[in-house]
Amino acid sequence: MDADLEEDGPFLPDDIIAAPEDGGERLDRFLAQRFGAISRSRIKNLILDGMARRGTATVRDPSEAVQPGQSYSLTIPDATPAIPQAEAIPLTVLYEDADLIVIDKPAGLVVHPAPGNYEGTLVNALLAHCGESLTGIGGERRPGIVHRLDKETSGVMVAAKTELAHARLSEVFANRDLDRHYLALCWGVMSPAAGDIEGAIGRDPRDRKRMAVRSFGGRHALTHYRTTKVWRLAVSLLDLKLETGRTHQIRVHLAHNAHPIVGDPVYLRRVPAVSKNLPPTVRGGLLDFPRQALHAASLAFAHPRTGEALSFHTEPPADFQTLLAALDADAEAPAG
Repeated sequence: MDADLEEDGPFLPDDIIAAPEDGGERLDRFLAQRFGAISRSRIKNLILDGMARRGTATVRDPSEAVQPGQSYSLTIPDATPAIPQAEAIPLTVLYEDADLIVIDKPAGLVVHPAPGNYEGTLVNALLAHCGESLTGIGGERRPGIVHRLDKETSGVMVAAKTELAHARLSEVFANRDLDRHYLALCWGVMSPAAGDIEGAIGRDPRDRKRMAVRSFGGRHALTHYRTTKVWRLAVSLLDLKLETGRTHQIRVHLAHNAHPIVGDPVYLRRVPAVSKNLPPTVRGGLLDFPRQALHAASLAFAHPRTGEALSFHTEPPADFQTLLAALDADAEAPAG
């Protein structure tokens, strides 16, 4: 993504006269500097598609040197409809303006259409909810997904509604210039109670559907954790923060450290021995939990257009809360 984006407005003038100091500048950068609502990569593609002119001549080379005193223009086609279809799926909206939308994603909702899940996704829901307020990203009227949560992970997510917001939020997430915390209910007790888990993550060579900590061929991954509560030395509630953003990072790091997340259908492979510390009803509820007990609890970042500090927090969903309530009730029960 090009960082040199400005906020002049949504329409490029018919003709731009290159100043003396513009001489020799790449055409795509020159146009991007004068029209910040579209990313430089998008402008480059428009030039390649024959949408740029130097005077009356069509220009197809994004690297062409700008000529001082010459006039330039760019045709920006209307955004085409997104391929995914809009679907009226209820959303819990935490914040929305012309640039972005923040939601509390429920567990069970896939973020982006993919083989096997072309319908009923968050993208389908956002297309219906946002409608005409989506101004187009890459020439397509769609929401800009800048980060994802696994299907069965709940919590705070942000999506872009404009190309400018998409470019800047993508940089925010790539540079980790944000504050994001997760809550996880895991088996056992972390030692020490707070610290870091570091280990490169890549595809599991024995199961390509899983990720694993790899000695070779993985990408650097670092997770910060803090234990907030422990029950019977069997289960812990953790507050986690990602220093990097690898696929399944929290789930992989905790499982690798012998503290898999309660209910994780991929990385919890056997009944944890510590579960015997719990009474049968509580133990059964935890072992039968049908998804990973992982929640993206908070997200804070600077607004991509105004720079205003935005911060959002949500409590875990009802099924997660039921597990916590059962553990607390057991802890408060009289001995005997």
